[in-house]
Amino acid sequence: MADPFDVKLEDDDLLIEVELTTNLIIAATASEERLPTEEIDRILGVHPAR
Repeated sequence: MADPFDVKLEDDDLLIEVELTTNLIIAATASEERLPTEEIDRILGVHPAR
C-alpha cells in the first residue's frame, strides 16, 4: 500500500520557469541597453519558425 504522506514537494515546471526568469534577469542586468528579441529568445531556448 502506498504511503499517502509520501508526496513530491517540488514542482518541476515552476523550477524551470524560475531558472528561465533568473537567466533573463542576469542578462538584463549585465546589459547596458535593452535586450534584443533575438537574445531573449536565445536565453529562453525559443527557436524561430522556419
